[in-house]
Amino acid sequence: MRTPPRTMAALITPFTTAGSVDDSAHRHNLRRLADRGLGGFLIGGSTGQGPYLETGERGALIATARDELGSSAFLLAGISAQSVRQAVLQISEAATADADAVLVITPTLLLRKDHDLVASFFRLVADGSPLPVFCYSVPAVTSYELPVDTVVELAGHPSIVGMKDSGGDPDRVAPVLNGVDDGYYFYTGASRIVHEAHRRGAYGAITASANYASELVDSARTDLDAQDRLSAISATVERHGIAGTYAAAEMEGFNPGTMRSPLETLNAENREEMRQLCCPGAGQ
Repeated sequence: MRTPPRTMAALITPFTTAGSVDDSAHRHNLRRLADRGLGGFLIGGSTGQGPYLETGERGALIATARDELGSSAFLLAGISAQSVRQAVLQISEAATADADAVLVITPTLLLRKDHDLVASFFRLVADGSPLPVFCYSVPAVTSYELPVDTVVELAGHPSIVGMKDSGGDPDRVAPVLNGVDDGYYFYTGASRIVHEAHRRGAYGAITASANYASELVDSARTDLDAQDRLSAISATVERHGIAGTYAAAEMEGFNPGTMRSPLETLNAENREEMRQLCCPGAGQ
């Protein structure tokens, strides 16, 4: 695997009012982020409504990104599966579309209380994956945090190259990195700790906030003032969940399209409140 960039956007996925993937809006969003200097994109992650993607859509989103951005872009495919078979099928789709690697979310519907089975899931998926695998721990979505010792154990698999840790606890960074070999890519997914995670050795950040504040995410790794600004903005946006990210992205000139039911776009009152707090210049 080629070296991934330190900052990646957990990209939004725009849908048309008819419910299909909006290819034109997707291209617009990709190009706008690339023009801002971003070189890495997580496609079909939790922010990208990955669990709602249907067969063929993940591959289509990746193929469009590759066509729009060329070979230099690093494309990380989000894998949302509850079984090894589902995961391998999604990974095959991503590989055919020319993704660079995959980010596999923890399966928790039936396995949440069994760490050994979760570890087995990742090992079996990695065994069958033609692409490098990143583990994805996002307890706010799954109500399950991948234990540090499991992360370290899985890092011994030759196809598992890193993780995205969205729990927001910087104290997890050092124990993971102390237990893995050099070259393991530890990304934080929590905007509020980008600076602290970097200080403790994290390689980079993959965040939803990069959809509307990519420059701050990149700067926050080494600039505490940028971190403070990023934390204030992202806290306002994240109060409204995924809908907040889509609204903030639109305020910054992106095309969020519609959201797939049962998700709903932010109502006018909440949009205005958010605009005043985090994007006061938007739409003016």
